[in-house]
Amino acid sequence: MKKLISISLALFVTAIILAGCGSGSDSNETVKVGLNGSGVPIWEKVKELAAEEGIELELVEFSDYVRPNLALADGDIDLNAFQTVSYFDAFIEERNLDLEPIAATLIAPMGIYSDKYERVDEIPDGASVALPKEATNMGRALLLLEKAGLIGLPEGFDGNGSIEKVQENPKNLKFEPVVAAQTPRVLPDVAISVINNGVAVEAGFNPVNDSIFVEDDTATPYINIIAAQSSEAGNETYQKIVDIYQTEEVAQHIREVYDDSLIPTFVELEEIGW
Repeated sequence: MKKLISISLALFVTAIILAGCGSGSDSNETVKVGLNGSGVPIWEKVKELAAEEGIELELVEFSDYVRPNLALADGDIDLNAFQTVSYFDAFIEERNLDLEPIAATLIAPMGIYSDKYERVDEIPDGASVALPKEATNMGRALLLLEKAGLIGLPEGFDGNGSIEKVQENPKNLKFEPVVAAQTPRVLPDVAISVINNGVAVEAGFNPVNDSIFVEDDTATPYINIIAAQSSEAGNETYQKIVDIYQTEEVAQHIREVYDDSLIPTFVELEEIGW
């Protein structure tokens, strides 16, 4: 009888130990997220909220826009969050990578700025327009000018910019392509300048408040995303991270930390072509 009690007690203790090990494993799941520096303040907040759900986030910083996707494809990180869907689509096609978005996050809006005019309808005929000369930046700038009603582009314009793509120019605007970093500095010399978000912020502008026309969440190719390996797109833990990111608490954090220069944009993946 004593032997049976001893065996039963041993089995009971073993079961408790195994149960304890199992629950510890579930509550300490670690997910590596690849970022560039500008995204870290957002993900520090997400990390804090994820910890409350038993998910540990390890934030891995990259200094370029190439390695985060390669690291994700190689399995060195689990997710990344640093790029627009436009950049992502071109990159995975060029590199033949099996990755896909699992969520939309925000847009860093490009804007039209002026020292001389307060509205785009004030811009006179023959005015000079500075815009970034790099192909992808110029394409984005041309789309913004079209949305502002200043030019017309061909139907199906693919976003790869060149001045020759301008199909309608009713005000006979004169386009002056410059290096993106120089677009704020030429403001005194032109009627308007189209300036990337990061460049504008570095120059002391608030893109939402200081521009005379700005992108909104309809600029779908330029919405930023969270990406994963395609085989892991439905991973339950990753979807929990998406749910955490897309809360009003995180949206408010983004607005406060970036002084409304970034726009939380939690649209469905179908709206960005996925």
